[in-house]
Amino acid sequence: MNMVTVLNQEDMQTASDYVNNVYEKILSRNPGESEFHQAVKEIFDSLVPVFARHPKYAEAGILERIAEPERMITFRVPWVDDLGKVHVNRGFRVQFNSAIGPYKGGLRFHPSVNTSIIKFLGFEQILKNSLTGQPIGGGKGGADFDPKGKSDHEIMRFCQSFMTELAKHIGPDTDVPAGDIGVGGREIGYLFGQYRKIRGGYEAGVLTGKGLGYGGSLARTEATGYGTVYFVEEMLQDHGHTFHGSTVVVSGSGNVSIYAIEKALELGARVVACSDSNGYIYDENGINLETVKLIKEVQRARISDYINYHPEAQYTEGWQGIWSIPCDIALPCATQNEIDEAAANTLVLNGVKAIGEGANMPSTLEAIKIFLNNKVMFAPAKAGNAGGVAVSALEMAQNSMRYGWTFEEVDSKLNNIMVNIYRESVKAAEEYGNPGNLVVGANIAGFIKVADAMLAQGII
Repeated sequence: MNMVTVLNQEDMQTASDYVNNVYEKILSRNPGESEFHQAVKEIFDSLVPVFARHPKYAEAGILERIAEPERMITFRVPWVDDLGKVHVNRGFRVQFNSAIGPYKGGLRFHPSVNTSIIKFLGFEQILKNSLTGQPIGGGKGGADFDPKGKSDHEIMRFCQSFMTELAKHIGPDTDVPAGDIGVGGREIGYLFGQYRKIRGGYEAGVLTGKGLGYGGSLARTEATGYGTVYFVEEMLQDHGHTFHGSTVVVSGSGNVSIYAIEKALELGARVVACSDSNGYIYDENGINLETVKLIKEVQRARISDYINYHPEAQYTEGWQGIWSIPCDIALPCATQNEIDEAAANTLVLNGVKAIGEGANMPSTLEAIKIFLNNKVMFAPAKAGNAGGVAVSALEMAQNSMRYGWTFEEVDSKLNNIMVNIYRESVKAAEEYGNPGNLVVGANIAGFIKVADAMLAQGII
């Protein structure tokens, strides 16, 4: 028995040395890409027991290959504003891994977009897409363009210029983009129209998140927010809790946040706060979702306008303070690294029971450690927010069939997918010696499927 223990320890040390060696090479080859480094570190650390048990993955260089994009595209995006002034932005598309299906991942239009952010999102997308059980690989894209304050015509011209280049690299069986921050139904419509004009054909499956009148799927708008709540509810029930009667704080007020709030309310929760990039609102009586939808989806205004409709609520400049509000469940649905070490400590001190990541990598590595060390139930982003891309894959399937499912059919499939992701993550965490750690479980469950496909297809 002691010899087995020593052997296991030796195997773990060998695997750890291998993983750390590959990580150091990634740091040296990708200098200054802090977000990408963070995503790689979090995933790599959790995979050590996999390489200890299955050295075949190391022998085939799976880790080196999966962390290197199959293709990285950057391009110029010139456009003209309403005053006739020429602007130039930079466009990106990373086609990270296609071992289990065509590249799949959103487009983000935001001033912060750069190579590091696109690569971190694309790398995470590989495992997230694998977890859904759908045949989709990992990709991501976007531009350092800010849609805020732009007219519809300016956004249309930008999208048309962006797609003129992107169209060379995508297709229903090659790479299928969708929306992300700054890219909603309006932008997808302009992008699809330009793609259709360039191609001279109607390839509905080339983009997801489309309008219902031209190939979109019912429940796609709600999917990421609903899916996060479905995952967290399954996690809560596993530990004897539920959304019903719980106090919830949701960061953000975009698509993911709005529909996470909607589903949490349906399950009987009291949601007391949400935010945007300027600040946050706190409504002790519970957020009025219809008001939030009016402000953000119709008026495209700032969340501070909420108090014009509900003067009893409080608005605070600076969104970071939202995590000081006591809650049972926190759903970070805004952006990466919004919960740092200090915010995590505050949430724990205030008695938070569960964290459900609706955004991509919204918690820093230090924050995640604090949650796990304090036995806070933690749903990591690649598992918790996989509902959006899962329904995107369902939209692709409907496009291929030239057929549409009902809202109830899609929503039921989404619920089943999220429950399965939770169960697979729990199973993998237990099998590899980290029971209850869904960060490890989700990474391992997603990785093994992709790694096995890469092994089967040879060194490419």
